[in-house]
Amino acid sequence: MEMAAIGFGEAQIEILDQATNFCRERSPIDKVRELMDSDTGFDAALWTEMAELGWMGIAIPEAHGGIGLSLADVVPVAEQMGRNMLSSPFAATTLAAQALLAGGTEAQQSEWLPKLASGTIATLALQEEHGDWDLTHVEAKAVRNGDSITLSGKKLVVQWVEAAELIIATVSLDGAPALALITKADLPEGALRREAIIDETKRSAALTLDGISIPESQLLGPAKAGSALAHVELASGLLQAAEMCGGTQSVIDYTVDYLKTRTQFGKVIGSYQALKHPAVDAYVDYEKARSHLYSAAHSFGDQGAGEVAVRMAKASADKTYSFAADRAIQFHGGFGFTHDCDAGLHRRAAIFHASQMGDAAWQRAKLADLLFA
Repeated sequence: MEMAAIGFGEAQIEILDQATNFCRERSPIDKVRELMDSDTGFDAALWTEMAELGWMGIAIPEAHGGIGLSLADVVPVAEQMGRNMLSSPFAATTLAAQALLAGGTEAQQSEWLPKLASGTIATLALQEEHGDWDLTHVEAKAVRNGDSITLSGKKLVVQWVEAAELIIATVSLDGAPALALITKADLPEGALRREAIIDETKRSAALTLDGISIPESQLLGPAKAGSALAHVELASGLLQAAEMCGGTQSVIDYTVDYLKTRTQFGKVIGSYQALKHPAVDAYVDYEKARSHLYSAAHSFGDQGAGEVAVRMAKASADKTYSFAADRAIQFHGGFGFTHDCDAGLHRRAAIFHASQMGDAAWQRAKLADLLFA
């Protein structure tokens, strides 16, 4: 299959410059650690600033209050957020908007997309206890009850749900996957239970659907559920690859600074080949992963080629981020295993990203089916 060239358009360059400066200035590592210990996990005032910059509306059409660009133009923002570990519901809200664009009715899009573009927080509830990355494997139920839909079951790792005004959840309706819009007002008391996850820069909760009843108008178009889930999976893979590439760049910079300043036996430790060579390997792999990322962004909307490119990007970024963070911990010696070493934060982020929508091995298996079937 012929792959598209790497694309880096003018809009992406402008957004990248803006995001680089903003994220570096507004998310220093001490702020990251401060938010890790906070209840909400993110800075509400900073979120408002991001909304005023128009970031939540980048890939939302102008007709619905957005900027009208593509998901490719969201990639530079996600990359710089990953580089600076900026904690926010940005990815969750962006993916919820993509679900509405791919599967929502005109009325649902008109109601919610302008709100999301202006900063209303939304999230997706897709994961269940079986842990299957196949998004069409849904055990949560939806049953028609007159003009309403009664829900049951449980969703896990629903990111930023405690701050969300809108949740888009997968349910099984008449034996087929469907997507349900659940508002904060629809949630009964006790429906959310905070989870402890490995990446402490994020927040998630388990969502119990039992007892939730919604009007049928809050179901996304049933005929579009399969295509909407396929779109969301690839969109998530693209944004995760972006965050991981940004995180890889950050952890490599952090490690190289240490290798150039730490001395042992009278020599700077970066002069030892046993440390120098893995650092170079990490950087070379990072450049490959970033090339895959922007190739995927460029070809995201191309049928066939777009899926191949995104899965390559996610697999490459997952492997590269894990390796770079792992080596960073090792090179920092005993300090690397403490909570005060920033390399550990990146390693935890890499593990969390691998757990979402398929790790590198799963992506490679999907690629084998696409390329060699």
